[in-house]
Amino acid sequence: MAKRWRLGLMAAALLATVGAAPAPVHRIVAVGDLHGDFAEWRAIATAAGLIDAKGDWAGGDTVLVQTGDVVDRGPDSLDILTDLMRMQKQAPKAGGRVITLVGNHEAMNVTDDLRYVSAGDYAAFATKDSAALRDRLYEANKSEIEAAYRRKDPAMTPDAIRQAWIAATPLGMIEHQQAWHPEGRIGRWVANNPAVVLIDGTLFVHGGIGAAYDQLPIDQINRKVDDALRARDQADGAIINDPLGPLWYRGLVSRDADPDAPKPLPGAPQISIDQELDQVLAAYGAKRMVIAHTPNLAGITVTHDGKLIRIDTGISAYYGGVPSYLEILDGRLVPHAVPRTQGGGSDNAHASKDDDDRGRVAGAVGAPGG
Repeated sequence: MAKRWRLGLMAAALLATVGAAPAPVHRIVAVGDLHGDFAEWRAIATAAGLIDAKGDWAGGDTVLVQTGDVVDRGPDSLDILTDLMRMQKQAPKAGGRVITLVGNHEAMNVTDDLRYVSAGDYAAFATKDSAALRDRLYEANKSEIEAAYRRKDPAMTPDAIRQAWIAATPLGMIEHQQAWHPEGRIGRWVANNPAVVLIDGTLFVHGGIGAAYDQLPIDQINRKVDDALRARDQADGAIINDPLGPLWYRGLVSRDADPDAPKPLPGAPQISIDQELDQVLAAYGAKRMVIAHTPNLAGITVTHDGKLIRIDTGISAYYGGVPSYLEILDGRLVPHAVPRTQGGGSDNAHASKDDDDRGRVAGAVGAPGG
């Protein structure tokens, strides 16, 4: 009898646990596109109380959501990635979490679209063995490389081809591509990260979710992104390349064509942005959506009666915008601006992401870019 009584209590406790709603999250910090600017990332993480002086997790039970595009344009992507990987392991020990979403630039690096990888990002992967590795790779693929260059210029000599290839393959580039391969240490980590998360009624996604994808459950979207990354899918219609997909969509900000997308944006939805946003939020049972991807250099913006929050504020010196983070404290939105460590925008600050050269750059082995 006593045994049955104990079993009954255990069953009741189990049912209570299964039926219980998730505990509300006290504090969420969301950070937008960082684009290789380690100094600004550290300044933001420090201001938000996420790290100590050594860069280790100090955020307690805070949930950090970094919404993608850690990489490219700036020189220090690897340093930021290293921080986030370490913090992902440290935060749960203090009751916190670090969630790093997949952005279009992470997907581009995995699929060998290297248009925006900076010289500094390549150099970060270089070692004392890089020159020898590059020489071995050239010799192993010499015939293929020479044929590729001669298709562009049949008169090129072997020495000219070698020099051109060396110039197009900076030290560290090969190691960068190895690390970003789906089986490499960074590529594998990226593929394991989500593209979309829903936390306490707030939907977080890099580009946005529109009517073209709101019929898919979040776990299915994340699975499709994972599959496409592991396959290095370069098809225009793949979810990681689709201009209507969660990594690229700008339709909740503007109905204009996206110059940065892999192909021209198809015809805009017939519904208004307000209607589309309401439809998407209803589909996921969300109160609001936090997006990045489309920079607003003036700072974080909250629009559509608090239902859309844009947090790409051009943090990187490449853009020269406002370093910032969004705090959601017991459900209340609190945007924060952080003083720029480098004293303002850089000489090459860009107000938009319209500087797309459209070409897909060849990898370390193969044809010259064009």
